[in-house]
Amino acid sequence: MQPLLRRWRLDRPLDLARTLGPLRHGIGDPTTRLTDGVFWRASRTPDGPGTLALRRDGDELSARAWGPGAGWLLESVPGLVGESDDWSGLDVGSHPVLGEVRRRIPGLRLCRTGLVMEVLVPACLEQRVTGTEAWRAWRQLVRDHGESAPGPVEPGLRVAPDAVALRSVPSWDWHRYGVDSRRYLTIRAAAAVASRLEECAVLAAANRYHEARRRLRVVPGIGVWTAAETALRALGDPDSVSVGDFHLKHLVGYVLTGAPRSDDARMIELLEPWRGQRARVVRLIELTGLTPPRYGPRFSPNDIRMI
Repeated sequence: MQPLLRRWRLDRPLDLARTLGPLRHGIGDPTTRLTDGVFWRASRTPDGPGTLALRRDGDELSARAWGPGAGWLLESVPGLVGESDDWSGLDVGSHPVLGEVRRRIPGLRLCRTGLVMEVLVPACLEQRVTGTEAWRAWRQLVRDHGESAPGPVEPGLRVAPDAVALRSVPSWDWHRYGVDSRRYLTIRAAAAVASRLEECAVLAAANRYHEARRRLRVVPGIGVWTAAETALRALGDPDSVSVGDFHLKHLVGYVLTGAPRSDDARMIELLEPWRGQRARVVRLIELTGLTPPRYGPRFSPNDIRMI
C-alpha cells in the first residue's frame, strides 16, 4: 500500500512531541506512537480509517498517510499541529516561571484533531478514576473492538472503534475493562448522537467554542470537565479549562502562588488575567516540572473487575 505524501515549510518553531503529547493516553496507547522522532496516529475520519506519520526535519514538516482516510488526515495536519494557534498575544512576562517555559519551548502549540469522538471516549473513561485505570481500559477497548491501522505501520497500532461498535460493546466487557456503568452509559449515549457531536468541529472553526462545549454537555454524563478536555484536544479551544480535575487546581495554585492547595474557584481567579488564552497558560504550567507537595496516602483505586 503506497502512502500519500505531503510536506509543509514551517515559518515558526514547532515542538511536535509536546504539541501532540496530550493526544496520548498512556505510554501503551494503541492509537498513537512516538518512535525515532516520528509521531504515528491512527484515526477514524469521515472518509474512513487512516494512519498518519509525522516527522519534523528542520524547518520542514513531512507527512505520510495510508487508508481510506489518508486524504482527510493530510488536509487536517495544519490544524493538528496548531499552525493557526496564535500565541503572539499571550503575555506571561509578569510570571518569570511561565516566561521561562515559553522561552525554553517556543514550538509549543495547542493541537486540534477535528475528530470529537476519538477524544471524547478516552475522556469519559478518565472520569473520577486514576490515569492508570483509564489508560488500561482504553487500551483494552481499542484492542478488542477497534481494528488494525491501515498501511505498513508501527506494530500494534490500531484505530479506535466507531460509534456503532461502541454501542455494541457488551456490559461484561466494560466490567472486564474496569469501567463502571456510569461511564460506559455516557459513552453509549455519546455514540448514539456521534454525528451531532462531530459537528462541534464546525462550531470551533467559527470560534464558537462556547456553543461547542455546551452541545457536548447535552449528553447525559458529560460535564464541564469532560467537555473541556474534549474541546482542548479535538477543537483546539484556547480558553478551555478543566474545572473539576483532581490535580489541576492544586498545580495551578502552586505554580502561580506557591500555595500547596487550591480549589477550582481559586484556580479560575488566578487564570482570569489570561481569559481567552487560559488553555495556553495551563499548558505552560503543566510543563514547568513543578509539583505541589503531597499530603496523606496515595489514592487507592477501587477495581470493579474484582466485584
